[in-house]
Amino acid sequence: MSDFFNAFEMSPVPAPGPDAVAPDPFRGIYAMPMFVTVPTRDLEASTDFWVQGLGFIELFSVPGQVVHLRRWVFQDVLLVPATADTATTSVSGMQVSFSGVLGQLDPVAAACRALRPGSVTGPRDTPWNTRDVEVITPEGVRVVLTAAKLFDPESAEAKYWASVGVVAPDTAGGEDNGIHG
Repeated sequence: MSDFFNAFEMSPVPAPGPDAVAPDPFRGIYAMPMFVTVPTRDLEASTDFWVQGLGFIELFSVPGQVVHLRRWVFQDVLLVPATADTATTSVSGMQVSFSGVLGQLDPVAAACRALRPGSVTGPRDTPWNTRDVEVITPEGVRVVLTAAKLFDPESAEAKYWASVGVVAPDTAGGEDNGIHG
């Protein structure tokens, strides 16, 4: 029997589909299970791009020290001033992905293109049944906003995943959610 099970009720990510509605930005304080720290030479310009382009909110800031940004619950980014140590360590090549909904992709892409021409790739569809927009931030971070598409068990993506042993829980049959590898 497999240890995998459907646990979507734990996630803030809404069910996929063209009419999925994104949750409001989460303003609560919690012990962050994961976050990204991004050094920047210009806190104000970086904050503007992440907020105006990528749709984050400024949860709080300590002037000159840190800006805590957030989209949904568990989507936290800390912008910090680049120091002598971090200035020589480039964040170029760093990639982070955030869940979104399909209706957010085009507006985010347009906002980022307006703020920083040439910074956006996509949207593009992936073999794992998502549509993604890739944005290079002013600091050089590659941010991927990814939205799940509706699952079609007859689609090429579903057939590919089934061929490698990954089947959707609702189509697997049995109590172990089917074959996993």
